[in-house]
Amino acid sequence: MRVISGSARGRRLKGPPSNATRPMADKIKGALFNALLSLGVEPDRILDLYAGTGSIGIEALSRGGAWADFVEQGRDQARVIRVNLESTGFADRSRVHQSSVKAFLGTRREPYDIVILDPPYADPDILQTLRAVG
Repeated sequence: MRVISGSARGRRLKGPPSNATRPMADKIKGALFNALLSLGVEPDRILDLYAGTGSIGIEALSRGGAWADFVEQGRDQARVIRVNLESTGFADRSRVHQSSVKAFLGTRREPYDIVILDPPYADPDILQTLRAVG
């Protein structure tokens, strides 16, 4: 797993601490950002929900994003995100929230240019999360 493009291009990212986290494949991540670029979307403030390893939000920061909030409930996964942010030099342009997505969305106040969701396959709260994000 690596950063595909931008200022941190080619940097390797620490993988998930367990099999419970399944990071988005680099090929799919690249297609996502190419699609956003083709639509003229240049995210400045990013919200990465169910962040896992942080690879999607880190990719957005590498491509010029000014700020990213990462929301991840798992303690070990949140630690991996922090390590990846330090190793890519983006720790000062981000914050990791170790929290459930539901709890975070109940308290958020900041506007975001793009919200990224990569939830677990069997998340029973995904419809409620989508409604909360708007």
